[in-house]
Amino acid sequence: MGNFIKGMDLSTLLEVERCGGKFYDHGVRGDAMDILKNHGMNLVRLRLWNDPFDEAGNSYGAGGSDIETTLALAKRAKEKGIGWLLDLHYSDFWADPGKQIPPKAWRGLDTAQLERAVHDYTRDVLLRCAREDVLPQMVAVGNELSNGLLWPQGRTPNYVNIARFVSAGIRAVREVEEEVCAARGAEISVMLHLDNGGNNGLYRSWFDQYFQNGGADFEYIGLSYYPFWHGTLAMLKANMDDIAVRYQKDLIVAEVSMGFTMEDYGAYERLAPQERKGMATRKELADAIDYPMTPQGQSDFLRDVLQVIRGVPDGRGRGFCYWEPAWIPVPGSGWATEAACRYVGESGPGGNEWANQALFDYEGRALPALEVIRDF
Repeated sequence: MGNFIKGMDLSTLLEVERCGGKFYDHGVRGDAMDILKNHGMNLVRLRLWNDPFDEAGNSYGAGGSDIETTLALAKRAKEKGIGWLLDLHYSDFWADPGKQIPPKAWRGLDTAQLERAVHDYTRDVLLRCAREDVLPQMVAVGNELSNGLLWPQGRTPNYVNIARFVSAGIRAVREVEEEVCAARGAEISVMLHLDNGGNNGLYRSWFDQYFQNGGADFEYIGLSYYPFWHGTLAMLKANMDDIAVRYQKDLIVAEVSMGFTMEDYGAYERLAPQERKGMATRKELADAIDYPMTPQGQSDFLRDVLQVIRGVPDGRGRGFCYWEPAWIPVPGSGWATEAACRYVGESGPGGNEWANQALFDYEGRALPALEVIRDF
């Protein structure tokens, strides 16, 4: 992947479109992928959940993110000449530093069985992609692995098991790359992705432990950076500059976003009354960062993030993936359905709390930040 990566996570796009979402660029309606491509997007990031349905077949929502949905979006990207990044969660629903729930089918497996399951699942997914002629250019083995994966066996500080599980996924990628990609003149890069991109201690500790415990090699370190949670841009820069040299890996800000408004935050996003109770806390987070949540503030933030990435030593700042730029607020599209809330043990309801950080406004109109990305 030689070009500077301008990626977008579009995992909810099919759901948003089914629920009536429409997209516009300077008043002209268009396909969100086309609009984003015209503004520089050259990679689509798509998450994959193992089995995001309950026993009755009810979807967990948040775009679905089952294999059929993921492949449909990947094929659409390929038809438009856009590459894609497969983000394997190794869970039936959201996997992040606060939850890494093993898939239902893997419950009760011991450590050795989980290691085999990660390998076989990763291999099977990639072979399915190969059969449908839509192999990804990059695979993230796990999502936001700061606290490990496949809890409890793979939870920090058990770095022995973390290294075993992650390495099993990497081995599967390498096998498919050797068996399938070589004949096609293609290759698949591997990313390991943590959250909290401003926390240098986290990255040093995690990757030191990973390598000390025999973790398999990979090409990219991915970082999540949300300014309201993950420190200042100066902290992000210091961390990226350090780990690029320390580990000699290319870096991608694998998740990033910034709000363009706080106006009508709860009502316009159709949040339930229970969810609106947290708005004061969210406003405090927004007020604490260096950029106002306005279209201009969003543009300025993105410009500065891109400069940080471009400035990483030895050209190892390889790009970014903006998180869910097209997840606009439409009835029927939220972070969790009732089935999902039951699965993760939360009360819900699961509305869309991200719409004020999209790169389209609430009516689906392209925001000025897209021009910053296009022109960078």
